[in-house]
Amino acid sequence: MGKGTIMAAQADTKSKTKKRAVKVAALTAALVVAGGAAFAWWTAGGSGTGSATTGTVTGITINQTSSAADLYPGGPSKALSGTFTNSNSGPVFVEQVTVSIAAGWSAQADSGKPACTAGDYVLVQPTATHAEVTTGSTWGGGSIALTNSSANQDNCKGVTVPLVYSSN
Repeated sequence: MGKGTIMAAQADTKSKTKKRAVKVAALTAALVVAGGAAFAWWTAGGSGTGSATTGTVTGITINQTSSAADLYPGGPSKALSGTFTNSNSGPVFVEQVTVSIAAGWSAQADSGKPACTAGDYVLVQPTATHAEVTTGSTWGGGSIALTNSSANQDNCKGVTVPLVYSSN
């Protein structure tokens, strides 16, 4: 290769490099302008509203599963325990199950003798549940006993004592 050919090739390479530099500079300038345009917008405040709703729950059922049978005056107490039925979509919190004898309940088959009333029985409240319960969860620790009073309790023979359960 002659000196003239080499110089022509070098001049051509310099020309291509210069053209490439001009293209890169033009592209960079275009990107800077476009980037600047991408950040050039108006800002404005705004407001709006929305809402959210909460679900509801239905009451649970407290089931007595223990048998409190064959009570007699002064006899041993009978355990009270059971389960819950929860028809809600998730567990519900129960602090305490309480038991009482239905308000106003009495039995008096023999009018010549005192009526059998809630006062003839002693109830021990179940232990605190203090838990989230689902169907099948258990409660227990309560009991019922028939006191041995000085009065005739014949009207308590063979009765079914109506127990009422509630929870908070």
